Amino acid sequence: MMKGAIIGFGFISGKGHYPAYKQRNDVEIVAIADICPGSLEAARRAAPNARMYTSAEELFAHETLDFVDISTPPCDHLRIARLALAHGAHVLCEKPLVTSVEEALALVAAAREHKRVVFPAHNYKHAPVVKFAKSIIDSGRIGTIRAVTLNTYRTTHAKGVAEWRTDWRRDHKTSGGGIAMDHGSHSFYLTFAWLGTLPTHVTAKALTLDKQWDTEDNLNCVLTFPNGYAHAFLTWTAGVRKVVYSLQGSDGALVIDDDNWELTTGKNSGKPVLEKGVIESDWMDASHTKWFNSLFDQFKTAISEGDFVNRELREAVGCVQIIETCYRSNASGCRELPLPLDVLAI
Repeated sequence: MMKGAIIGFGFISGKGHYPAYKQRNDVEIVAIADICPGSLEAARRAAPNARMYTSAEELFAHETLDFVDISTPPCDHLRIARLALAHGAHVLCEKPLVTSVEEALALVAAAREHKRVVFPAHNYKHAPVVKFAKSIIDSGRIGTIRAVTLNTYRTTHAKGVAEWRTDWRRDHKTSGGGIAMDHGSHSFYLTFAWLGTLPTHVTAKALTLDKQWDTEDNLNCVLTFPNGYAHAFLTWTAGVRKVVYSLQGSDGALVIDDDNWELTTGKNSGKPVLEKGVIESDWMDASHTKWFNSLFDQFKTAISEGDFVNRELREAVGCVQIIETCYRSNASGCRELPLPLDVLAI
């Protein structure tokens, strides 16, 4: 039985992570910390047997843990993760891992120094229809993937709990950025998996349509890979909530529209075959509770294997590098900029 603590009891931990932990027989959440009294009261109602603390520092002064689940805003990820590692706890951390490459490399160094796993919550990989996409790639049915598009439509930014600053994602000081920082990781790590490598360059355009905030609500970017390219469009100002992905291969294509998929194979034969289907993936459930067990199983495997600086962590650093470079590209007139850090070598 692994003993863990949740730090930051907002929407994703309260509605997503904690309910998933409750369904497992190998995990016990023994403590929860949150700086907000209202959130801590919500945690107390949800987990009456867990011990409650008003800060991460207070928690670690009293608890010895196998792991912590960091679900705070990004501005606090590095500080809390370092504290957890220094106290011997493995770290599962919500995306984005941190808000700069400098911080990301510091966290990698801390994981290596303390010999504890740092693992990002890259949960879109665990959506059933996304797993299906990877199986189609691995089968070779659509040939070599050369181009992917990832369109993420949201009608607003993800709102936090009513007890604490529900619009914190639109405050740069707290979030580190807008939709690129909040949602970019999901698109970027999927491109790594689908194109089978890492990008070398990026060009980006960021827009803030809702001028009351100091963070962008739209991002358009193109990633150049050694073997192809990816185009990602992220918006918080859409008229509908939806994801639409396409994977274009040398002998066919796969298009995903939420739970619906359309597969074309045999392009080169002159007689392409079209298949369609539905894989329930609960895209409308923003808590993504049903995706969590698969993610946590990977985290446990990394712990059991002593894989402290694991591929998932390296890919999280890669995502941070892309996000940071997107902002620089936008600030320099949307110039294409290199991604010089070889994250798989860190």
